[in-house]
Amino acid sequence: MTTGLSQMSSLVVSHAGLPAEWHRVTGEVKQALCGPPSQFAEALHSVIDQLLVLIDLSPEFALSQVVRQPVTGSGHYGVNHSIHAATACHAAARQLGWQPHAQRQAFQAALTMNLSILDLQARLADQVSPLTAKQREVIHGHPIRSAEMLSAVGIADTDWLEAVRTHHEVPGGSGYPCGMTDVSELAELLRFADVYTAQLSRRANRSAMSPRQAGRRLHQMSASSPLTLALIKAFGVYPPGSMVRLASGELGVVVRSGEKAHLPLVATLTNAAGESTPHSMLRDSANDAHAVVALLSPQAMPLWLSDERLAELIGSA
Repeated sequence: MTTGLSQMSSLVVSHAGLPAEWHRVTGEVKQALCGPPSQFAEALHSVIDQLLVLIDLSPEFALSQVVRQPVTGSGHYGVNHSIHAATACHAAARQLGWQPHAQRQAFQAALTMNLSILDLQARLADQVSPLTAKQREVIHGHPIRSAEMLSAVGIADTDWLEAVRTHHEVPGGSGYPCGMTDVSELAELLRFADVYTAQLSRRANRSAMSPRQAGRRLHQMSASSPLTLALIKAFGVYPPGSMVRLASGELGVVVRSGEKAHLPLVATLTNAAGESTPHSMLRDSANDAHAVVALLSPQAMPLWLSDERLAELIGSA
C-alpha cells in the first residue's frame, strides 16, 4: 500500500496529471477485483488508498469521471460502475458530515458490493434482449454471494460485509434477496448510489440519463431520505464535467459547484458565436448574463474536451 501511495505522490504534481493517474489506478482496480483471491485483500486496500488520494486531490475531477462515463464497450462496465458508485457514496458521505472512517467504509463497501457479478454486468451493458431466468437468479443472489466472497478472502469488517449483503434490501421489506425491513444507513446509501450512477451510463438498450434526470428519479424513490438528498446535493444539478450553454451564447464546462445546486461555475470553451477560443473565462452562472440555459451532450459540442484539459480548467477555477 505504501508503495502505491509513494509512487502517486511523486507522479501527481498537478491537476494535469490526474487523468493519467485515474487511468492507471482504474486498471489496478480491475486487477484487484478480478485477480487471484490470494492477493485480493492487499491489492484491494492498495487501490482504495490510491483512489481516495485522487479524490482528495480534486473532488471535482472525481465527480467529473462519474458524469463523463465511457460509452458502451469502453473499458469494463462492471469495474467502471463500481468506481463510480464508490465515488458517489464517498461524496454523499462527505456531504452528510460523516467522519473520515465512515467515508472510507462507504467507499470500500460500494466498490465491492457487486463483486460477484462484475463480468455479468459487463455483458448486460451490451445485451439488448431481456434478462434470462439464470441471469435473474444470479442478480437476485449477488448481494449475499459478494459478501461471501469478501469474507472468504479475509475481509472481516462486519459493517462492510453487512452493507454489501443488504444493499438491495429496502425498509418495509420490498427489497431482495431476503425482504428485510431493518436496513442500515450504509446499505441504503449503497443502494441509492448504485441506482443513481447506473442511470448515468448508456447501455445497448437505453440512453444515459442526465444527472438532473437521474437526481429526479432518485428523489422519487425516497424524497424524504437525507441520503438521497445528500447524494443529489453532492453532484448538483450540473456536476463538474457537465457541458452547458450559457445565456451569453457561450458554451462551457462546469468546473465547480456554486452556492446553489443549479448555479455552478463554468469555464468557457467558445465565444458567444460558438467559436472555439484559446483562453477560457470563468463564468458564475448566478449572474443572469451567464445563467445556464441548456445542458448539452458531449456530441453536441463543436470540440472535444479531453480529460487533461478538463483537469487543468478545474485546477485553475
